[in-house]
Amino acid sequence: MPGRELQDHRRVEQMDLYYKSTRNSNLKVTASEAILKGLAPDGGLFVPEKLPVLGKSMEELKDLNYQDTAYEVMKCFLTDFTEEELRNCIEKAYDSKFDDEAIAPLVKVEDTYYLELFHGATIAFKDMALSILPHLMTTSAKKNQVKNEIVILTATSGDTGKAAMAGFADVEGTRIIVFYPKNGVSKVQELQMRTQKGANVDVVAIHGNFDNAQSGVKQMFEDQELAKELADKGYQFSSANSINIGRLVPQVAYYVYAYTKLLANGEIKDGEKINVVVPTGNFGNILAAYYAKNLGVPIAKLICASNDNKVLYDFFQTGTYDKNREFVLTTSPSMDILISSNLERLIYLICGEDSEKTKELMEELKTTGKYTITPEMKEKLADFAAGYSTEEETAESIHDTYQKTGYVMDTHTAVAAHVCGQYRAKSGDQTKCVIASTASPYKFVKSVMSAIDAENANADEFDLLPKLQEVSGVPMPQAIKDILDAIDRFVYFENRKK
Repeated sequence: MPGRELQDHRRVEQMDLYYKSTRNSNLKVTASEAILKGLAPDGGLFVPEKLPVLGKSMEELKDLNYQDTAYEVMKCFLTDFTEEELRNCIEKAYDSKFDDEAIAPLVKVEDTYYLELFHGATIAFKDMALSILPHLMTTSAKKNQVKNEIVILTATSGDTGKAAMAGFADVEGTRIIVFYPKNGVSKVQELQMRTQKGANVDVVAIHGNFDNAQSGVKQMFEDQELAKELADKGYQFSSANSINIGRLVPQVAYYVYAYTKLLANGEIKDGEKINVVVPTGNFGNILAAYYAKNLGVPIAKLICASNDNKVLYDFFQTGTYDKNREFVLTTSPSMDILISSNLERLIYLICGEDSEKTKELMEELKTTGKYTITPEMKEKLADFAAGYSTEEETAESIHDTYQKTGYVMDTHTAVAAHVCGQYRAKSGDQTKCVIASTASPYKFVKSVMSAIDAENANADEFDLLPKLQEVSGVPMPQAIKDILDAIDRFVYFENRKK
């Protein structure tokens, strides 16, 4: 993306904002229509036709709570929602489901700030968006007089699945089907999905990886015959993945909130730039930070952190996106992704919003497994930096941070922490850093506890839960207690059968 001075001509004050497809700029829909559709009929992703700007300064926002901050951000993007509709969605989403009043607390550990995005019902950052998406979707359905039942198709690398199922469970007028890679999620993640209650929820394990699941979902979306057959029977597809703009927009809010809290706490001066480090596989979470930067948040560098599946790191280094490589199962499974769907939205921006060029590159990816951007496009990526963390480095990051500070982080956050340190050492850039902490360590207890003490490597995963509580000083989240209760019920009934 060009610098801010080159973007200003595309900015608008608060007004009706429409969405267009990355592969067809002539296709225009309202925000609520984009949320309902999930994916454009041509396979493209919906993007705002113009980049909005915040109506208030950081100074004006610094004393707002999370809910009010979310409103100020989301109203810029969802302009066909009334204030009452939007505030109602926000109120229902960010409530007692979160175990911290701040919703997304900012924790200072030495000289780095961790934006904890895992205090929701499923203890992962996906809760931040998937707590509100069902409300945005049902409101959108009413606004557009939709009579069909909405069938949510969602692929997951571990976290989206549970968060989406929890969000849509027993929501009237919806059904949800989640597809996940059988051996590509943690035990806790799998059990969270399999124990989810709700008459309208289904989960399917596939033989393959996340990319296979995501590609399968996109194929179903693009199948016009299937869409007609469903419509004839009173159904229509939508998505809860971050390909849905209704998933992406709520994520922008927490980056705005992080900056305003740094300002409110006296950690930075008004206008002082910060760096943001995001562990990512699908690119959606860091794209949300990029949108926040374009809204007006003083962000200097957006640092993209990869694990051993470093397709994004290689892209930022070389300008070539190449998924033709060995797929690696890591201890940060939510990042085990080789097709970063949300990158398409950034590609669209850096090629000058040329939908034909975007379509050409995405078709190239589909047929050859790779594409290369032009030198001019690569120049527009100056706001981004990238790094990656090996499995050994990720474990070291967990271990060393705990030993030095007592702070326990999960494997995905540890990837970002390592990359943050790596970037600072190589660049000499000492700008204050906010790390997106995307999951509770309880979600990946085996990997976390093994990193802290190698003796834990042979222990049963569930036996380690009370140990993690002891070393971290953080009480076991309700989400974990629910899994243990579900297992106990299962064992009880199995024993009764015998």
